[in-house]
Amino acid sequence: MKKIKTSIIGASGYTGVELIRLLSAHPQVELTHLVSETYQQQELIEVFPHLAHLTHLKFVSLDLTQLAQQSDVVFLALPHTKAAAMAKELLQHNCKVIDLSADLRLNDGATYEQWYQHPAADSALLAQAVYGLAEIGYREQIAGASLIANPGCYPTATLLALAPLLNNKLLNLSAAPVIIDAKSGVSGAGRSLSLATHFCETSNNFSAYQVGGIHRHTPEIEQELGKLAGKELMVQFTPHLIPIPRGLMVTAYCPLNSSLSLKSIKQFYTEYYQDSYFVQLNNQERTGVKAVIGTNFCQISLHLDLRTNYLVVVSVIDNLLKGASGQAVQNMNLMYQLPETIGLTALAVYP
Repeated sequence: MKKIKTSIIGASGYTGVELIRLLSAHPQVELTHLVSETYQQQELIEVFPHLAHLTHLKFVSLDLTQLAQQSDVVFLALPHTKAAAMAKELLQHNCKVIDLSADLRLNDGATYEQWYQHPAADSALLAQAVYGLAEIGYREQIAGASLIANPGCYPTATLLALAPLLNNKLLNLSAAPVIIDAKSGVSGAGRSLSLATHFCETSNNFSAYQVGGIHRHTPEIEQELGKLAGKELMVQFTPHLIPIPRGLMVTAYCPLNSSLSLKSIKQFYTEYYQDSYFVQLNNQERTGVKAVIGTNFCQISLHLDLRTNYLVVVSVIDNLLKGASGQAVQNMNLMYQLPETIGLTALAVYP
């Protein structure tokens, strides 16, 4: 098979660098352009010593026409509000596009403008974008798509935690909203400098942020959960910053609408994810992010509180991989009818 010519715009951020690492080892990929305005014309090894074996690559400035002519697929690892216009132009050059920002994830432009305080992409572009979470029913759409809206990290862990419950109508949606208690490593904030992610602010600390239902991933979570439920619903979502470089945990508190055994609930999850290589049920008493660091896997553990009839679902991912770059490569594989797992089967780094 002819190799897929691949470029990355925003290649020096955390998600961009992970894309370089994954794609450089992908047997069906040829990396062509690594765009970084910050490090343009610098050799990769000068900026990222851990990529020293990639001596033939360097960062370049953006020449969109040349890049489009020499690429089959382009990954946009850009900040929110910066990607939509570029995606539209690349599509006009017949490139496939995988956007890792939030610019195309929300179907309704007015909702995007409300949460991001920025004009939304035009409705035709939003309609063309396919939400890139294969495991919740998008696999076939992704395979036929030219434009992918790669999901956010918190939504990925949350949706994978709750999809089997909604698919089997096990949640009591008339009770209190599902509570999503989420925690992420500092890399989730990106590579740009900020006081909130300064070492002295995060080390030996543990902080909640954007509390009160105001985090921008909230409408993305509710949009996709609503599709699974067949009606609108709300969640109570609170993110936290924990002093580790990478890793993300969601603990979801889910009111059930009937009395079920934990064994039967596990069976629902097993059946729902039977064809999803990257989602695993963890039957250990303790669930931690260490089990998935460096992988494209999501591990889910289920805990039934018989007193309250709440199911507590713990979902862990590597926020930079299944929460971003790994998932983007998974989507690329599907778009090119490759095995979904190719280039993504590495096991976790331990300890």
